[in-house]
Amino acid sequence: MTVEVEPGRVFREAWIAGVRAHYPGTPKPGYVAPWEETPDWERASAAAVYEQVFAFLKATDGAAAKLTRDQKGRFVALCWTGQIFRQFPDPKPSYVADWPDLPAWQQETDADIFERIERDT
Repeated sequence: MTVEVEPGRVFREAWIAGVRAHYPGTPKPGYVAPWEETPDWERASAAAVYEQVFAFLKATDGAAAKLTRDQKGRFVALCWTGQIFRQFPDPKPSYVADWPDLPAWQQETDADIFERIERDT
């Protein structure tokens, strides 16, 4: 199966939808900035993580869809953390926080992203 969508844009749209659904209060403008205003490094990272999740689902013949929401979110978070380390030699600790240290809104958003990508497989 071939990915027939613009991976980074789909990831970003899922992120924005998740932030709007789960963030308590008013999110920072950068959290909900449209694709066109997203920095190049973030676009590249979004595309890479989309492709990683897509490949994981494809490699398991879709069985990875049986993961719990927590497991799905953790996978997205780990892939994103890898991209942060790739982009920044010495990132802020909050940018590479482990799953239990992420706020609940971010955990839910990461799980939503995985489930959005599931629909493309």
